[in-house]
Amino acid sequence: MKRPIGIFDSGIGGLTVLKEILNAMPGEDTIYLGDTARVPYGTKSAETVTRYSFENAKFLLKFDIKLLVVACNTASAYCLPQLKEELSIPVIGVIEPGAKKAVEVTKAKRIGIIGTEGTIRSGAYFDAIKTIDQSIAVFTQPCPLFVPLAEEGWTNNQIARMTAHAYLNDIKKQWIDALILGCTHYPLLKSIISDVMGNTVTLIDSGHETAAEVAKCLMEKNLLKTISSGESFHRFFVTDSPERFRQVGSRFMGTRLNNVELVNLED
Repeated sequence: MKRPIGIFDSGIGGLTVLKEILNAMPGEDTIYLGDTARVPYGTKSAETVTRYSFENAKFLLKFDIKLLVVACNTASAYCLPQLKEELSIPVIGVIEPGAKKAVEVTKAKRIGIIGTEGTIRSGAYFDAIKTIDQSIAVFTQPCPLFVPLAEEGWTNNQIARMTAHAYLNDIKKQWIDALILGCTHYPLLKSIISDVMGNTVTLIDSGHETAAEVAKCLMEKNLLKTISSGESFHRFFVTDSPERFRQVGSRFMGTRLNNVELVNLED
């Protein structure tokens, strides 16, 4: 099916989810919206994030998308059920896929979660894990400075290493064997996080698991794009600072982003 996949995030981090989707389904067409004028969502109220999320979804629906990916952990935490209820297309967030994978891999039944303050405060990952297995112990740690480090490209220097130790030393003492990277920026810091946590802890990349969920959903609903549908296209929209998005986003995607368009969601 030729219709594109729609993806929104509060800013740039959701590109790690898009990258995983394109790795899993390279032929698919995509429309990405980064709400860079109102980032971050992690410090805002549930009501505000919900309003922003519906405005983002409304914009993407103009492109006749066949599935919506909520690539923002905070938005997934606060309003995924409402989006699923209101929209007539499938809606997939980043929390449930990551929680499921963590439950699958933990042997010690001790799972850690790191994320923004909003995601941790929402308890969404905690609830998703407990819904699957009530006996699992869950430990959380907000790591807000990981976001600017990832966007600055400081993902493997002494500052990043010191920050990772400061955030992760306490959760490491809990003897967890699975750690959910509960923010789309965090995969860029995976190497340092892994070094700090040690090789007994499996890192769960929610973006990777979300991409697998998207592929499964499209297959089940017979919505996958056929090879005969022509070359794939990818459009990028932002609500502010397209040049910065282009610069930082190119680092996130590992390829140059040229077609970044500025949009006003109120138009």
